[in-house]
Amino acid sequence: QVRLVESGGGSVQPGGSLRLSCAASGRTFIINAMGWYRQAPGKERELVATFTPRGSTDYADSVKGRFTISRDKVKNTVYLQMNNLKPEDTAVYYCHAEVRPDVLQDDYWGQGTQVTVSS
Repeated sequence: QVRLVESGGGSVQPGGSLRLSCAASGRTFIINAMGWYRQAPGKERELVATFTPRGSTDYADSVKGRFTISRDKVKNTVYLQMNNLKPEDTAVYYCHAEVRPDVLQDDYWGQGTQVTVSS
C-alpha cells in the first residue's frame, strides 16, 4: 500500500501564495508519477499539475505561470507552489500517485486539503 499525506492548505486573499506538500510512504516503488488535482464544489475533479512518468511536468492552462510543481525524490514528496491565487482556485486539492502499469492496482489519492481564496 501507499499512503499519501498532504499539508499546506488554508485560506488566503486573492494574490496570495500557498505551498502544498504531499509525502508518500509505504510501497513507493510502485509509483509511476505524482501530481495534484483539485475539485471545486459542484465541479468534477481536474488536473492541476503533475509529473509525467518520464519526469516532465504538465499543467492545467488555468494555472500555468502561477503554479509550480516540484519534488524531492529522496523524501518521496511533491510540492505545489501556488502564487497569485485567484478565487477560482478555491477547491479541495488532492495529491495523486499513479501506479506503474505492471502493478495491477488502482492509483492512490490523498485525503485532500482545502484551499480557499477569498477577500
